[in-house]
Amino acid sequence: MTGQRLFEGADWDFATLQRIHDACEEIARSELGLDTYINQIEVITAEQMLDAYSSVGMPLFYKHWSFGKHFAFHEASYRKGLMGLAYEIVINSSPCISYLMEENTATMQALVIAHAAFGHNHFFKNNYLFKQWTDADGILDYLEFAKRYVTQCEERYGHVAVEQTLDAAHALMSHGVDRYPGKKKLDLRDEEKRAGKRRLHEERAFNDLWRTVPTGPAKSRQVLNIERRRKLLGLPQENLLYFLEKSAPRLAPWQRELLRIVRHIAQYFYPQSQTKVMNEGTATYVHYRMMNRLHQQGRISDGNFLEFLQSHTNVVFQPEFDDPRFSGFNPYALGFAMMQDIERIVTNPEDEDREWFPEIAGCGDVEDVLRGIWANYRDESFVGQFLSPNLIRQLRLFHLHDDPEERAGIKVDAIHNERGYRRIRRELSRQYDIGYIDPNIEVVDVDLAGDRRLMLRHTVVKGAQLNELDAKRVLQHLADLWSYDVSLVEVDASTDKVLKEYVLNPRIQPAAA
Repeated sequence: MTGQRLFEGADWDFATLQRIHDACEEIARSELGLDTYINQIEVITAEQMLDAYSSVGMPLFYKHWSFGKHFAFHEASYRKGLMGLAYEIVINSSPCISYLMEENTATMQALVIAHAAFGHNHFFKNNYLFKQWTDADGILDYLEFAKRYVTQCEERYGHVAVEQTLDAAHALMSHGVDRYPGKKKLDLRDEEKRAGKRRLHEERAFNDLWRTVPTGPAKSRQVLNIERRRKLLGLPQENLLYFLEKSAPRLAPWQRELLRIVRHIAQYFYPQSQTKVMNEGTATYVHYRMMNRLHQQGRISDGNFLEFLQSHTNVVFQPEFDDPRFSGFNPYALGFAMMQDIERIVTNPEDEDREWFPEIAGCGDVEDVLRGIWANYRDESFVGQFLSPNLIRQLRLFHLHDDPEERAGIKVDAIHNERGYRRIRRELSRQYDIGYIDPNIEVVDVDLAGDRRLMLRHTVVKGAQLNELDAKRVLQHLADLWSYDVSLVEVDASTDKVLKEYVLNPRIQPAAA
């Protein structure tokens, strides 16, 4: 099948972008069966791309000094030629916003439209984590509200007070998310409407707790029944920002709202940290299928297709383990390789594939199988279930065991046999398990009968303790928000042995309400 060329050479205009989008949409709907949000494509300059880098890619965001710091760093690196810029940034919103660099050639614009406006877009709309935790319809309105609210707080309470609160909230951002399903899905538009109304009920519940706190000299811990105290405080609690927002005794209402804003934004990004391999693998597979199809249809020239292949090859390049450039697995490379391998298993399986993947081997419907995988898995479960022995051999994966307590030192723990394949797959999938790689820190109690110290516990898995300097810095921010002492104990998960304890005092006086 041949068709009219979408563009000639490297030049493009907005009519060209429309033709590219329409051609990709036709393939997305008729051949790949993609289900996407409406696309909103915007072209930005290099400086605007740098600005987007500094504010985690969001088009509307409140001001904070750290964003300017990141902008200055990235700009200096870019001007010196030490770094390149992304060809695009895509926002998980409805409509789905894709920012394209104006410096891109027509071929690159076609690639990034296929990659972002259809690959990422479909993944955002259909993957269960994004459905469960994010509100694509309301995020842009909520960001506009957040930006306006922060500005109003700066005008009323001063830049310094607002900056201190945001600094502390940002330091705790990775511990400001709900990690387990079961709560009602967040409606960000409703959150904006309720922002001025919810304080009364919360303050009543809050006052009920602190009215029972004894004044004067410290009294017995029996003054407050342990079960009642933990029930009122909702303990144990892993969402530190939520706990502070609800229970910190001396925060002003506007500070609680700032914590709430940072917490909602952290929750919005939560699925992305668990789906990097899948998300980029999906988008890369989609753009590869689309660009090949456009070339087969005669809608892009051989020269443009070679330009695409060069860029695509760079994107999926994976240095070997002994290469000085190696810094871990390239999510584009691993994700794309697994998508292609699943396509092979579905269409042309070997006996080994039929043994390992009986449900999909030889079924023939590649698009249906992939859409199901894209919708129902995250990185950890995706790698744990679909990394095949064939791909393990292609990538030449192996597992090293390094235990300082063993005199043998580093040894190869898994090689290419059935037992080794399963061990390698399990260990690689664990690298993407957020429950394994993120520290498990919870608020476990508050000394309401004494000095009101906030008590936290870090359950240490396989000896992975916190970096002491980082732990002290983050706990200092936590103490500043709590306004009383904060302690954290690190406890070995298998023995309950206390490995280390930190105690930090607040350094900032509570802000005026």
